[in-house]
Amino acid sequence: MSTNADGISSGIHIVGQAIKVVEHDGLTIEEIIGNVATRNDDASLALVSITNTTCEPWLTLHYDEWIHVLEGYIELLHHNDENVSNNDNDGDVAKRSPMKTVVREGQTVFIPKNSRMQPVFPVPAKYIPLCIPAFSPDRCIREEGTEGKMSSVSARLNDLHQSGQSATDTLPSSAEEVNEQFKHIQTIYHMCQKSLHDKSISSQTAYFPPTFIQDGRFTHSSAIPATLLTTANHFYSATSPANEEWICLEIDREVLEKKLGIVTLFECAKAVGDIDTDEDWRGLVFPHIFGGIPVHLEGVVTNIYNMVRSDDGSFLSIDGLVD
Repeated sequence: MSTNADGISSGIHIVGQAIKVVEHDGLTIEEIIGNVATRNDDASLALVSITNTTCEPWLTLHYDEWIHVLEGYIELLHHNDENVSNNDNDGDVAKRSPMKTVVREGQTVFIPKNSRMQPVFPVPAKYIPLCIPAFSPDRCIREEGTEGKMSSVSARLNDLHQSGQSATDTLPSSAEEVNEQFKHIQTIYHMCQKSLHDKSISSQTAYFPPTFIQDGRFTHSSAIPATLLTTANHFYSATSPANEEWICLEIDREVLEKKLGIVTLFECAKAVGDIDTDEDWRGLVFPHIFGGIPVHLEGVVTNIYNMVRSDDGSFLSIDGLVD
């Protein structure tokens, strides 16, 4: 906190910093105030950028929201206060033709608590949403289909809110302080070529990634499944033949450390071989395994997921883990 000349605290102090909570398919959400950025549940404020024509699923909000459009325009599909659309007067409200409110550059729209609406982005846009109380996944009900599958956007938001990650977590700290914040995370993920994994199984030896020595004698991994595809496409899609099979290993961090003495430390993002990190990952930390992965030993790898690739080698999904 700041103090005046008499040494009395003024109450003014830094509470956090902006955190990029979503970056997916042309959608970027940078939270400035809220449960992730400042650990504040009273209100949330964010900067949202849309570069592709897209839309959200239908949403039911359990908070009041104000949206101010900085660039472009957005459309909000909804039903009126009496749950009667502009075209229908009977039937289930969810099945009626919706009304449309267009919010243009420089305008601010208010969306009251308990509203059901669908944001549509016909053009690239940038806007500021203010939510009171703060946004959290359990206050924003997303109608993402009937199969119970969670989108990578929802998964990312859930991971951040459930883990309690905040901007104060990513401010400069000692290595001990950083790892104390993440000691509760026991499941981590590593993506690798299936052939290298199978070779280690056959030879009953530990698996080491090809860039292990170049990277600093550690193995890269991730604690958040929703980030895996972005990571894979950044580091591996251009350097691996399009027809090469990849898998994602789910690893028990506790078994690695307590039974085998292989330590995992959370550190800032680092290069993989000759490929540097994405500048958007500044401030994020990732689990680095200081050793290989004894994939042949029982209990180390708790699950193996197949990674789906396109004809050009891009990673599209991870079966059973990330859509």
